[in-house]
Amino acid sequence: MIKALERYFGFEKFNTNWSNEIIAGLTTFITMAYILFVNPNILGDAGMPKGAVLMATAIGAGIATLTMGLYAKL
Repeated sequence: MIKALERYFGFEKFNTNWSNEIIAGLTTFITMAYILFVNPNILGDAGMPKGAVLMATAIGAGIATLTMGLYAKL
């Protein structure tokens, strides 16, 4: 399974490994995680329930991230 993922994402072609990809993913997440806190505050001030906005933002960001990762293949 791991080798199949490595082939699909072209680890050898791009001269990368799991460690580099995990660090890159965590860096991207930490850089963008602020939106999970900012978005509910902005939309909450407009009258939307903050908890629902937080969940919608997290789910939407997760789906978009997975979709883009699979589509772009790194």
